[in-house]
Amino acid sequence: MNYNKKTVKDVDVKGKKVLLRCDFNVPQDKATGAITDDKRIRAALPTIQYLLDQGAAVIACSHLGKPEPSFDKWAKKQAEKGKDPASLTKEKWEKTLEALCMDPVAKRLSKLLGKDVILAGDVVGPDAQAKAAALQPGQIMLLQNTRFEKGETKNDPELAKAMAGLAGEDGVYVSDAFGAVHRAHASTAGVAAHLPAVSGFLIQKELEFIGGALADPKRPLVAILGGSKVSSKIGVINNLLEIADTIIIGGGMAYTFAKAQGGTVGDSLLESDWLDYCNEMVAKAKEKGVKLLLPVDTVIADAFDPNANSQVVKNGQIPDSWQGLDIGPETVKLYCDAVKDAGTVIWNGPMGVFEFEKFAVGTKAVAEALSKTSAITIIGGGDSAAAVQQLGYAAQMTHISTGGGASLEFMEGKELPGVACLLDK
Repeated sequence: MNYNKKTVKDVDVKGKKVLLRCDFNVPQDKATGAITDDKRIRAALPTIQYLLDQGAAVIACSHLGKPEPSFDKWAKKQAEKGKDPASLTKEKWEKTLEALCMDPVAKRLSKLLGKDVILAGDVVGPDAQAKAAALQPGQIMLLQNTRFEKGETKNDPELAKAMAGLAGEDGVYVSDAFGAVHRAHASTAGVAAHLPAVSGFLIQKELEFIGGALADPKRPLVAILGGSKVSSKIGVINNLLEIADTIIIGGGMAYTFAKAQGGTVGDSLLESDWLDYCNEMVAKAKEKGVKLLLPVDTVIADAFDPNANSQVVKNGQIPDSWQGLDIGPETVKLYCDAVKDAGTVIWNGPMGVFEFEKFAVGTKAVAEALSKTSAITIIGGGDSAAAVQQLGYAAQMTHISTGGGASLEFMEGKELPGVACLLDK
């Protein structure tokens, strides 16, 4: 995939209407609907402010949550979950949609920008069309939740055409929702068939750092892979074995590797179907001359509980009814030493159950080691990004990705539809 894409700075937006895809999928309090974390809204501000300063009229759009735009499908899904079909009324369905309206996002964005954000009552309906037509340079409006439209997730050509039409014939499409570019939806890829498509500053940064690390890394390139499942990291491990100098394995998936090599793992996370794959990866690493580091010891617990009894054992020697919840002290030293002289480090996935303080030691040690290295440090979104922020090391990292699934697919070497559709430089 070509990572060298045109950005907002490569096109003239003065006096034009810009359809801007953002990632405003923010967490909300279930009871009140109040936004509990506005990081994603703040992340979009540099691109929005640039467009407004350049005299563009900005039509922002985003999804929020997972609304079901069809009553029949919603009722069917609820019934499958055991809900009484007689209780599944249209009124209840409409309330689920109401809870995912963009009103709180518009209010927060307005406050952060210090100017009014015009909110449309629909996505491509009469209200959105009228407000887009009246929008003046230097103004910003926000469409309703893009997933209120049935055709959004199906990349419906007619919906994409209608969304692009809001920006007019000389409009521009700016993609700045990295967390959604791995999905070929109407608002992330389809609209690019009708408007010149470029990236915003967020996606530009993702392409620069992750794309750069994959295409031409400063060496040695060290990849740290954690998280719970081998199956979710198959493509990433495979791709990185082609380009990395060292791959470090931690988290729950380390126990599948341990079992594959003849160890005992007690009640630890285990994917029995992936044992052969783990051995294949060990053999492939040897063949490619890539250092594949696996835990040498592990912290085990007698229950999945923040206050469980714990002890340290050699890796692959976990007794029955115990489970591994973190890497052990020898492994911590091994892994921290491995990143000291790195040129580039990519990290995706925690080393243990970092949500429990007692079992966050390994994750914290790795984060601290990365904060002290002179390497380019790239945190691949999701749980690893949350861990770095929670542990207080975010400011010391070179780049923290804004995408979870998108970051993984990027590192797998997959083509991202929402990036592939952008104009090449």
